[in-house]
Amino acid sequence: MPIMGTYIVETEDLTKTYGAVNSVNQLQMQVGKGEIYGFLGPNGAGKTTTIRMLLGLIKPTTGNIKVFNRDLKTNRIDILREVGSLVESPSYYGHLTGHENLEVIRQMLQVPKKNIDEVLRIVRLEKQKDKLVKQYSLGMKQRLGIAMALLGNPKLLILDEPTNGLDPAGIQEIRELIKQLPKQYDMTVVISSHLLNEMDQIATQVGIINSGQLIFQDKIEVLRKKSQASMKIRVNDVVKAHQILEQHQIHLGLEGDCLVTYQQEDHLISHINHLLVQQNISVYRIEEEKHTLEEIFLSLTEKGGVL
Repeated sequence: MPIMGTYIVETEDLTKTYGAVNSVNQLQMQVGKGEIYGFLGPNGAGKTTTIRMLLGLIKPTTGNIKVFNRDLKTNRIDILREVGSLVESPSYYGHLTGHENLEVIRQMLQVPKKNIDEVLRIVRLEKQKDKLVKQYSLGMKQRLGIAMALLGNPKLLILDEPTNGLDPAGIQEIRELIKQLPKQYDMTVVISSHLLNEMDQIATQVGIINSGQLIFQDKIEVLRKKSQASMKIRVNDVVKAHQILEQHQIHLGLEGDCLVTYQQEDHLISHINHLLVQQNISVYRIEEEKHTLEEIFLSLTEKGGVL
């Protein structure tokens, strides 16, 4: 296991228990600097509980949290000065304008006035800044919430299901906004969601939680690789067929009575078929099998599997 202290966010055996139920169970989260960490899981999996612990809103039952290589328990106030967050639905003053809402937060944070114009530009609300918030669409309100979270120039931004309830256009706006943050503002982002396909479009790193346990954590490319199409070759004697191909330096996997390969070039499949038939192996079927990322996610979370 990596040494504590090499990540922007790192938890060690993080656990939150309510009565006899482990809402979060020995979580080992590791968020790299400059990553957009997609924190995925079905509703009730423990995402919001974890985020609330990361923000110091609730205390863990057991385990440790480090943010910026500092212990959250003993450095909570200093750490949270460098963290922006949007957890569930943000609170607004509906009778105030977007700009006036940001001014309230700015005075609390004691940051320069120029920060307001900067965050309005980032979330693309400059033209709506003087409009009453009660007249904002849901998507505009979410962007204003993100603007509030960005007002203090945080190094870490934590967003809990920020696209919930948004229409496709609103989701696209939030997605494009989040994607620019690490490169343009040297920021690390943790964003929770129950939609894998949505995270596939913005996340660089993924953690999947189910029933309080982290069942997958790696770069998004690793998860995408698991959705690659495979070719399955069903034969009468899979062990003998495998040995024959090994002798010809062709390395295939085994799955039941099938040979499996992720290489799908026509000439290779044809060559394999020819070799097997020459050696009196009956080839019953050659078929392509493909799993979407969503199917992989559902199989993990529904069956309690681990990647």
